[in-house]
Amino acid sequence: MVATEDIKKTVSQEDNDGMSHNPMLYDPLDGVVKTSKTRQYIAALIICLGAVAAGTALAWTSPVLPQISAPVVQYNNSTIVTPSNSTGNETSPISPPLPHDDQLQLTVAQQTWVSSLLAIGAFLGALPTGYIADAIGRRYTAMAMDVPFILAWLSISFAKSAGWLYFGRFLIGISTGSFCVVAPMYISEIAETSIRGTLGTLFQLLLTMGILFIYVVGSMVSWTTLSILCLFVPIALLLGMVMLPETPVYLLKKGRRAEAALSLKWLWGRYCDSRSAIQVIQNDLDQTGADASFLDLFTNRGARNGLIISILLMFFQQFSGINAVIFYTESIFKSAGSSLDASICSIIVGVVQVIMTLTSSLLIERAGRKMLLLFSSTVMTICLAILGAYFDMKDSGKDVSHIGWLPLLCMVLFIITFSVGYGPIPWLMMGELFMPDVRATAVALTVMANWLCVFVVTKCFGIMITEWGSDITFWFFAGCMALATVYVAVAVVETKGRSSSQIQTWLSGH
Repeated sequence: MVATEDIKKTVSQEDNDGMSHNPMLYDPLDGVVKTSKTRQYIAALIICLGAVAAGTALAWTSPVLPQISAPVVQYNNSTIVTPSNSTGNETSPISPPLPHDDQLQLTVAQQTWVSSLLAIGAFLGALPTGYIADAIGRRYTAMAMDVPFILAWLSISFAKSAGWLYFGRFLIGISTGSFCVVAPMYISEIAETSIRGTLGTLFQLLLTMGILFIYVVGSMVSWTTLSILCLFVPIALLLGMVMLPETPVYLLKKGRRAEAALSLKWLWGRYCDSRSAIQVIQNDLDQTGADASFLDLFTNRGARNGLIISILLMFFQQFSGINAVIFYTESIFKSAGSSLDASICSIIVGVVQVIMTLTSSLLIERAGRKMLLLFSSTVMTICLAILGAYFDMKDSGKDVSHIGWLPLLCMVLFIITFSVGYGPIPWLMMGELFMPDVRATAVALTVMANWLCVFVVTKCFGIMITEWGSDITFWFFAGCMALATVYVAVAVVETKGRSSSQIQTWLSGH
C-alpha cells in the first residue's frame, strides 16, 4: 500500500463533487504511478461472453437441423447446409450424429426460416442498440440485451413446435446484433492504447470459440441438451456484467467525473494516473462538443470517412469468399483423399479459426492492423484464384486426382489468413475510428451493414453457384479480395498506438 502522504488530490475536488474525498480517487505521486491491465482483460472477456453466445447461436443450426428435419430425398449423397453468419464463419454441413427427433420435423421451408430469422433479428437489433447505449450506458445496455439471449434459449430448449423455434431464433438474433454493437464499443472505451488492439480481437476470438463449442458438443449430445448448455453462457454474462463498471468515456460524457475516475481506477488499477487519463478523454469530448445528430455522421468529414472505412471493411469481410470456401470444406477434404466425416471436418476448421484468431490477438500490436489486413487479403486472393482454377479443371472433366492436396492447402491457408486479418480486425477498427459523440450510432450502422452483406451473400451464393459455376464464383470473390488489397493499401492508415484524437486528425485530412 502507498502511504497517505504519498497521495495527491483527486480528479474531482475542483468540481466540488460529493465523492471528491473518496480515498479511491486519489492519484499517487509521479514516482509510483503504474497501471494494471489484468482487470481490463477480465472486463473484455466478460462482455465478450456475448460473442460466445452469438457464436453458439450462429453455429447451432449446423448439428441441429439434421436432427429436427423431416425426411428428404437425398440426391448424390448431398447434405443440408445452413446459412452463413455475421463473421464469415459459415456453418458447415454436418451429418446427424444422433437419432432423429420425431416430435419436431421441420420442412425445408421451415428450416430456412429457422436459419434466416437470426439474421433478420440481428439487423433489426443493431441500430436501436446504439441509441440505447447512449441513453442508459454501455454496461446497462449489455445487461438488457442479454435478457433476450436467455429467453431465446429457454424458448428453443423447450420448443414443441416450429413457432417456438421461430420466436427463439428471432430473439437470439436481436441479442446477437446488439452485442456486435455494444461489446466492441465497451472494449474500445475501457482499454489503454497499448492493448486496445489485443482486447479488440477478443470479440472475434470468443465468437469462434462459441462456434467450435457447438461443433464439438453438438456432435455428441441431443439438440435439446445442446440448447440448454448454451443457456449457461448468457447467464454467466449477466452475472459477470454486475461486477463491471460503466465505461469512463460514457460517464465523463454525462458529466459524472468522479464516477469516471472510479471506473478508471477499477479498470487500470488504483495507482494509475486517472487525472491525466480523464483529461485526455475530456479533451476528446470537448473536441466533439455536444451529442452529434445522425446527419453529423455524413456532414462531418472525419466521421464520414470513418464510417466509409468501417463499412467497407465489413463488406470485404463478408465478400472474402469465406462462406464459399467452407461450403466446399467436405468436398475439398475428399479431393485430398480424406474419408473424414463432415462433423470432423467442421471441428478441424473450427480449431484452426480459434488458434489463428488467438494468434492475431498476439500479433496485432506488433504487426499492426494495416499490415495484417494486407497480408490477409493478398493470400486470400491467391488461394481463391487457385481454387477457381481447380474447380474449372474439375468441372471440365480433367483429371485432378494428382493435385487433390492443392485445394486442401489453399483452404487451410485461406482460413488461417482470414482468421488473422479480415476475421477480427474489422470488428476492432470499428471501435477505433469514431469519436464518442458519434460512436454508438456509427457502430450500429456498421453492424447493420455487416448483416446486410450476410443476407446478400447468403441469398446470392446458391444462385452464383448455379448460374456461374464454382470456378467463376471463386474468381469473383478473388476479385473482391484483390480490390480489398488495393483499397487498404491506398485509403487506410495504421491506427496501432494512435489516440482517438490522432486518428480523427488523419480522418479529417489535417
